[in-house]
Amino acid sequence: MKAVRFHQQGGLEVLKYEIAPDPKPDTEEVLLRVRAASVNHVDLWVRTLYQVASFPHIPGSDAAGEIVELGHGVSNFSVGDRVVVYPGIPCGHCEYCLAGEDSACLNFGIFGVKTDGAYAELTVAKASNLLPIPNGISCEEAAAFPVTYITAWHSLITRAGLRAGETVLIHGAGSGVGTAAIQIAKLAGAKVIATSGSKEKREKAKSMGAEEALDYHYVKWPEKVRELTGGRGVEVVFDFIGPATFTGSIASLAKLGRLVSCGATTGADINFDLRNLYSRQISIIGAMLGSRAEFVLLLRLLADGELKPVIDRVMPLSEAAEAHRLMEQAGQFGKIVLKP
Repeated sequence: MKAVRFHQQGGLEVLKYEIAPDPKPDTEEVLLRVRAASVNHVDLWVRTLYQVASFPHIPGSDAAGEIVELGHGVSNFSVGDRVVVYPGIPCGHCEYCLAGEDSACLNFGIFGVKTDGAYAELTVAKASNLLPIPNGISCEEAAAFPVTYITAWHSLITRAGLRAGETVLIHGAGSGVGTAAIQIAKLAGAKVIATSGSKEKREKAKSMGAEEALDYHYVKWPEKVRELTGGRGVEVVFDFIGPATFTGSIASLAKLGRLVSCGATTGADINFDLRNLYSRQISIIGAMLGSRAEFVLLLRLLADGELKPVIDRVMPLSEAAEAHRLMEQAGQFGKIVLKP
C-alpha cells in the first residue's frame, strides 16, 4: 500500500510518501480501506515530539472508510460497511474505563500515536473503536469530525458545563477544534466571543454564529471582552493555545468562571497570579479528547444536521507535508482532509 511515514522525528522533511507493507487485522480488529483522513495538531506533535511505539511510523488520528477484512471474533460488522474510527484507545478495565471515563484511562492511547494511523491506503483498528458513518455523510465529513468534535464537546459540555445563556470565549476560531467549539456552544444556547489573528477568519467565525470576534494580537483584547460583557467577563473560556492567551483568558473570566484547557499549541509553561484564582473563585479545568459515549451522541447530532464539520480543503495524501505546513502556519479555516 501507499502510506505517509516518518523514520525519525523532525520537520516536514521527515514525512515520506512511500510503499509500506499492508497491515493485517488481529483478533477483534478490522482492516479498513481509508477513504479520508484529517489533519490535527496531534499529528504535528507525533511527528516532532510524542513517543511512538516504533519506526517507521504512520501518523493520523482521524480515519473514515470501508471495511475490507474482518479479524477473528468480529461479528458486529460486515465487509463493505462504511465506518469512522473513535480515536481514543482505552484499556477497558481500569476504574476510569469502568466508570465510562474513557479518556481518563490509566493506560490511555490515541489512534495514530500508540498505533499506526490514518495516513495510508489501509489501516487496522479495533472493532470496538468503529462506528457506522451516518447515511448522507461523506467519508470526508466523517474524517473531519472525531478528534475536534469530541474534544470540543468534552471540554465545553462535559467538563466546563456550558449552559444556555452563558457567554463563552473561544480562542483559535479558525482551527478545526475552534469551529467545532463555536457550533457546539451555539447548540448549547450560549453566546460566543471568538478570537483569531486573521480578519477573514474573524468574519467567518461571525458567519457561523459568533456574536463578536476579536483579534488576539491586540494587546487589550481582555479589556474588550469585559466591555462586551458589561464589565462582568465571560462564564467560560475555551483555550487550547496556552501561554500566548492564558493570562488574558484568566482576565476575561467573570467571578466563578471556568477556563477549560484542551491543548498548548504555543508552549507548556504559564505564569499567573494565584490570587486571581481564589479571590475570584475561578476554576481551571483540563480536558482531553472524550468518551465513546460522547462520540455516539455527536454522530447522532451530525446525522441530524445539528453539527457540520467545516472543511477548508481536501488534499491528496501525497501532500501530507504541505498539509502540516499549512496547519503550522494556521493557514486553514476548519479542517484539512487528506485522501489516499
